[in-house]
Amino acid sequence: MPFKIGSKQTTKMVEQGKATAVYVAEDADQRITGKIVELCERAGIEVIWVDTMERLGATCGIDVGAAMAASVPDEE
Repeated sequence: MPFKIGSKQTTKMVEQGKATAVYVAEDADQRITGKIVELCERAGIEVIWVDTMERLGATCGIDVGAAMAASVPDEE
């Protein structure tokens, strides 16, 4: 399942109802992650916590850390 990475992309996927789950790094800035967690709770989307931004980035296949990512179904 592909990921949309970063706060803007993740927020957009949640707002459009396309995210099936949202991954959030525990060591990311709370001011950023708090908003997406609230949004997910209101939308009924599962939030999965990942211990570090580095690990979340690696999970998503990128070489840098990521604060959050949304898993979205293939659009094909």
